[in-house]
Amino acid sequence: MTAWSERRYAVVDVEGNGHQPPDLVELAVVPIERGVVGELATWLFQPEQPITPMAQRIHGISNDMVKGAPIFASLAMDVQARLDGAVIVAHNASVDLGVLKRKLPGFVPDDVLDTLRLARRLLPDQPNHRLGSLVSVLDLGRDLPRDLRPHPSGYDALVTARLFFYLANSAASMPLSFEALRDGPGGGDALF
Repeated sequence: MTAWSERRYAVVDVEGNGHQPPDLVELAVVPIERGVVGELATWLFQPEQPITPMAQRIHGISNDMVKGAPIFASLAMDVQARLDGAVIVAHNASVDLGVLKRKLPGFVPDDVLDTLRLARRLLPDQPNHRLGSLVSVLDLGRDLPRDLRPHPSGYDALVTARLFFYLANSAASMPLSFEALRDGPGGGDALF
């Protein structure tokens, strides 16, 4: 068994332009190495199609905000470097993973853990496993910078990293092994 903290993780969150399939507007990555949550990295990208009014209402990112932003291809190597060799962690990971795979053709993560599935398994008594509900119940938003608010990817990636840390350490009587996180019912193995 491998202690969960022996693996390297990249907690990700994406925001899209509201089209189907969504194009990437914002990406955040929070590394977790040796069991320590690292520094947040975020990027705004100019999507191929404009951001829809509905998407803008959800994440607060306007077309004016991304007008001068780079296209994804110009930063793809930097993004890829942050993800390579890491276990990808996200809340409702299939959405984030779908966007990343479209933007990074050939990208195959080492492994994927979905905090939504993990929370359902490890916190079965919670009436709701949406990220916002878990942030509130577990007080995961404490001490975050005041300019961070729910839904932009930076906030969501940070609180997802905190949720993952909580689930790996506090939801059981002792820290879980990586295999217990991955292979238990609701683990990440079904995402491939």
